[in-house]
Amino acid sequence: MGDRLNLIQQEALASIEQAKDSNVLEEIRIKYLGKKGELTQFLRGMGKLPPSERPIMGQLVNKTRRSIESALTRKNEAIERESLIKRLKDETIDVTLPGEKPQLGGLHPLTKVLNKITDIFFGMGFNVAEGPEVELDYYNFEALNIPKNHPARDTQDTFYINENVLLRTHTSPAQIRVMEQQQPPIKIIVPGRVYRSDAVDATHSPIFYQIEGLVIDKNITMGDLKGVLDIFIKRMFGERTRTRFRPHHFPFTEPSAEMDANCTACEGRGCRICSNTGWIEILGAGMVHPKVLEYGNIDPNDYTGFAFGMGLDRITNLVYGIDDIRLLYENDIRFLRQF
Repeated sequence: MGDRLNLIQQEALASIEQAKDSNVLEEIRIKYLGKKGELTQFLRGMGKLPPSERPIMGQLVNKTRRSIESALTRKNEAIERESLIKRLKDETIDVTLPGEKPQLGGLHPLTKVLNKITDIFFGMGFNVAEGPEVELDYYNFEALNIPKNHPARDTQDTFYINENVLLRTHTSPAQIRVMEQQQPPIKIIVPGRVYRSDAVDATHSPIFYQIEGLVIDKNITMGDLKGVLDIFIKRMFGERTRTRFRPHHFPFTEPSAEMDANCTACEGRGCRICSNTGWIEILGAGMVHPKVLEYGNIDPNDYTGFAFGMGLDRITNLVYGIDDIRLLYENDIRFLRQF
């Protein structure tokens, strides 16, 4: 049995020496030292030996086990060292090589202009409100004094999901939602994406952005509306910018007006951009209709208010001199890099 034990040890040490990775070492360990390994089987055969020889043979088995375990440990450490040296060699970084400058993105022009507009109204004490883009007909039309079969509905080319659910055509529905939840004073702007079934051209898109504004309190007048919008225009386009108001009609405001600003390209002298009028339409506005206040659970006998709405895309085009709204949505990197 001693010769057999010696043979097991020699075979194990030879296999360990030839092993190339830790997986092979683990297989060798199981083969010789595992529960069904060579040494385990050898120990089970020791019952055939005379009692006097068993302690001596047991010591030899333990010595052989320690020898194999020690060889496994040394070989595993050697394999790990070689692996580390190889990794260090393969992963060496030449710090003298020039670095690769990462490409940095930037804010979209629509976002930059929205941020500026928001900052301007923040400075005048406004808060930002939001509303759902998938809206109820009640909030989009009825609560804004546009009942069913009202001719104003025909001008907005609405995307209907069903009879009572639609994609909002303006951000004004959020004004009603705020009025339902908050008593005056109310002073908010509502930026957001809106949808209308328009053909795509240089000035129209089925998806675009609007910014609505709403102020409700006691003794609010048309003078407050004109003052707020005049400050906004001057901070947006410069102190020399002039404004004018023209009578108009909106179902949800009375009286209503459209506001123009003198053309920033020609400073009011007349050019192609302003169709030689010297003026550019900026937004629509007016005093909140008493019926709209009632829909919002606000007593029109105690409170008055004004509202306004502008197209973010139009403002962005004016700020940057862009003449085609489609450029804002095509994500052409050559165009966006300019901003």
